[in-house]
Amino acid sequence: MTASRGLKIGFLGLGHMGAPMAANLIKAGHDVLAFDPVPAAQEQARKDGATVVDSAAAAARDRDLVITMLPNGKLVLDVYAELLPAAAPDTLFIDCSTIDVADAKAAAVLAIGAGHRALDAPVSGGVAGAAAGTLTFMVGGGAADFAAALPVLEVMGAKVVHCGGSGVGQAAKICNNMLLGISMIGLSEALVLGEKLGLSHQSFFDVVSTASGQSWALTSYCPVPGPVPASPANNDYRPGFATALMNKDLGLAANALRDNGIDGQLGLLAAEIYNRFNQTDAGRDFSAIVTDIRDRSDREGV
Repeated sequence: MTASRGLKIGFLGLGHMGAPMAANLIKAGHDVLAFDPVPAAQEQARKDGATVVDSAAAAARDRDLVITMLPNGKLVLDVYAELLPAAAPDTLFIDCSTIDVADAKAAAVLAIGAGHRALDAPVSGGVAGAAAGTLTFMVGGGAADFAAALPVLEVMGAKVVHCGGSGVGQAAKICNNMLLGISMIGLSEALVLGEKLGLSHQSFFDVVSTASGQSWALTSYCPVPGPVPASPANNDYRPGFATALMNKDLGLAANALRDNGIDGQLGLLAAEIYNRFNQTDAGRDFSAIVTDIRDRSDREGV
């Protein structure tokens, strides 16, 4: 598998992230067999130019590589049990889901044991990045497999980083999203405090965006309307990255903190905060946590 165009690719998982990723592969000239159990996802894939098949196994047959973008590790492992026997020998499996490190390693063991190759390659950049082809890929696996996958990943992403062996791509994603969740909570608390003290959102932004408190959460994803027009706050918190997904990722991070004996007090607290918020606002963007902090502050008389 040396060419960067005209590859035969299987793609499973055509949700908010997977659909535009698959569409970009098609635009780049690749032959994509796609599968998703949701009829609306199937229809969109057809519009994007994919050949939609009726089973996961069918999407893996006679492919150079197979990409999965699925909700959780159990589903990845279950789907691999169906895919691996159906695939031609030495197929490269690339899992772009965000899952537990142990599940990523287990998936790689299954793939390699079945005579295939495997990478874990979770992404950052949200739906907008998936559509624009500007995702960041964090890749775990062997160097030769990474080199083989790189031309395909570069179609879907602006930055592709080989982080280490199997599972280390997932480690990078978990660490990144734990930091993002903590940052968004801290930023939101500061914004609500500023409101109470008479500081406008724009003045807050103008100062902090060029001061020591600057962060990506503020300058690219500001959780209040106005300062960053493209942020979900300006669209009633329609999700670019849903609270349910942040809750899942922080749960993975919390498990990793505990399993590895890390004194991660902020990570564990962020997981608790988003778990509570997820009970009522799973479908809103994760930056809507600012509304929860504001509402809770008003109720508690802060």
